[in-house]
Amino acid sequence: MHKRNNPTKKDISRQLITYYNQDYHFSDGHILGSMCTAPHPIAQKAYHQFLDTNLGDPELFPGTKTMETKLIHYICHMLHAPPTADGLIVSGGTEGNISAIWIAKLLSNKTTILVPEHAHFSFEKVALLMNIKLKKIPSTKDYTVNIAHLKKNITNDVAAVVAIAGSTDLGTIDPIPEINDLCIDEHLFLHIDAAFGGFIIPYLKTLKPNIPDFDFRLKGVSTISVDAHKMGYGAIPLGTLIMREKQWIDLISVTSPCISSTRQAGILGTRSGGPVAAAYAVTHYLGPKGYQKVITTCIQNTTYFIHQIQKLGLNLLLEPTMNVIAIHFTNPTRVAQALAQQGWRVNIMEHLSSIRIVVMPQITKQIIDEFIPVLKKVCIEVGEL
Repeated sequence: MHKRNNPTKKDISRQLITYYNQDYHFSDGHILGSMCTAPHPIAQKAYHQFLDTNLGDPELFPGTKTMETKLIHYICHMLHAPPTADGLIVSGGTEGNISAIWIAKLLSNKTTILVPEHAHFSFEKVALLMNIKLKKIPSTKDYTVNIAHLKKNITNDVAAVVAIAGSTDLGTIDPIPEINDLCIDEHLFLHIDAAFGGFIIPYLKTLKPNIPDFDFRLKGVSTISVDAHKMGYGAIPLGTLIMREKQWIDLISVTSPCISSTRQAGILGTRSGGPVAAAYAVTHYLGPKGYQKVITTCIQNTTYFIHQIQKLGLNLLLEPTMNVIAIHFTNPTRVAQALAQQGWRVNIMEHLSSIRIVVMPQITKQIIDEFIPVLKKVCIEVGEL
C-alpha cells in the first residue's frame, strides 16, 4: 500500500492560482452586474493586517474594537443619527435587515411587516427565520413603493414598515419622507434598507438636489442598514445596522460567559476584524470629500454609459437614479449568456425583462468603450438589434 504524500506548498500555490484564474475579478472591469467592487488599496492592506483578530471576543483585541466603535460613529454621522443612536457591525445587508426586523418584532410583539415588492430577497429569510408574515406592497411605474397601497395595508398587527434607499434591481429610492410621515402618524417602526444607497445618497444629493432624504433627519426612521463593501469601497463582508436608540441593542443581546465580554449582541459570534479595519481605513482615508469624488465619477461614467447604449438603439427600462442601468431586452437571459461567453458578466433580471449594469468605481470610460462593441455584436447575433 502506497503512502499518500501531502501536497507541498508549491502544489497548493499552483492549485490556488488555477482556481483564482477560473474566477472573474473586479479589477478586470468585466464584472458589470455586481454591487460590490474591488476594495480600495488602503482597505486591502488593512484587511490583511488585521486578519487574525476576532471581534467576537473584543477584550482580546481592544485596538480593533476601538476601530469598530469609530467606524460606527463615522456612519452615524454620515446618516445624521441623533446622540441617542448606536450601531452594530454586521456581515452585510441581509444580516442588517434580519436584525432590524428582530428588534421591531421584540418592540411591538407583532408579526407582520410591510415590504415593497422590489425589496431585497433577504426579507424572505426574515419571514422564514422569525415566523413573520410579509405583506408585499406593489410598486409604481417608477419602481418605487405605492404609498396608497401602503396606507391600505396598515393594520393592528404590523410590526414594521420597510423602505428601500437604492433598490437591488434598479437603484431606485422609495418616497421615504412620505413613508416617514405615515409611520410617525401610525406609530410604526420604519426600517430603511440602504445597503447599496447608504454610501451614495449623501453625496448624490450634491449632484441631484431633488433626491429625497432617507436618513435620521427624518424623525420616523428607526433603523438603517448600510453596506461598506458596496459603494463604501471596503472589503467583503462588512455591513452596518444603525439604530435610533442605543438601548435597542440590548434587545438582541445575550449573556456570553465563555468570552471576554459579558454580553454579545446580534446574530454572529466570531467576527473577523479584517473587514472592520478595512472599512475604518477607507472611510477615514477618503472622508466625505473623497467619497464625493468617487460618487461623482461613477455618476459621470453612468451618464456616458447610457449615451453609448442609446447610440446603439437600445432602450433603458427607466432613467437611472443612481449608478444602476437596466437595459430592456426581449430575452435578457440569452443576451447575458452570450455576453458571458465573451467574458463579460451582467446581472439578469427576467422579471423586468432586462439586464442590470452597475457602474462601480472600477468601471471606467475605457472599460465602457471596450464593452460597447461586444454588446452590439452580441445583440446583433441574438436578434435584439
